[in-house]
Amino acid sequence: MNTAMLVIVLLAIEAGATAIGIAVGHRSRRQPSANREPVGVVQATLLGLVGLLLAFGLSMAVGRYETRRALIVDEANDIGTTYLRAQTLNEPYRTESLESLRTYTEAAEKLSTLVPDSQRFRTVASEMESVQRTLWNLAGQAIQAAPLDSAPRLYVETLNSMIDVHSERTASLRNRVPTPVTVLLVVGSAVALAALAMYLTMLGRGLLTSLVATAVVVLILFVSFDLDRPERGFIVIPNTPLVEQSESMQAPAAFIPAGSSPDEAGP
Repeated sequence: MNTAMLVIVLLAIEAGATAIGIAVGHRSRRQPSANREPVGVVQATLLGLVGLLLAFGLSMAVGRYETRRALIVDEANDIGTTYLRAQTLNEPYRTESLESLRTYTEAAEKLSTLVPDSQRFRTVASEMESVQRTLWNLAGQAIQAAPLDSAPRLYVETLNSMIDVHSERTASLRNRVPTPVTVLLVVGSAVALAALAMYLTMLGRGLLTSLVATAVVVLILFVSFDLDRPERGFIVIPNTPLVEQSESMQAPAAFIPAGSSPDEAGP
């Protein structure tokens, strides 16, 4: 569901519930005033309950957003550390690993701009997994060629961490607020707004209060859902760490082994 459709659906549900509440309130105004007190108690209870639900839903969405944001930083840091340690490998594993890491970082940057579980997302994720296998194969060959050296072992350690954090970031993009919670937020908010509109109408209050309450609830719901929709709404996860890491890898390598020319150190 795109952003425009999401706004339309939320407005239709919440505004429709408000309209129903107003219509019922008009019909109930002819009844004795004693009947209004129980309605007031019910609507106050519903509003309090829905307020807690909205806060809970927003908290869940913010928590998932912050996790995704932190994992991008972790992935960029792990890629950077792996890239630095790859520079200490012996040839030809050094040059091949550095080139594969540049390709991997570009793919990670591209993945951060795609909608999770889309066809393009799955294609880029598959490309990254292929590069991971290539990097791991090169790391294994480097260890076999120099089993007593510390550089390949240190490199394997950060390479493994880089692969793990990528799996965590991909899983975090698919970790959405559960559907039953989402339905409860929307339906509960609609019922509370209907009760509020009915009660205010029974008291002869203006329509403006009900409309303002509806707008506020729709805004809170939209922000909660937008936070939980990676790369689909207004609130996106910044990929600046990956962009900066990719740009830094275009410069010559920081460490150039003895006997290597500057041209072999990097682009």
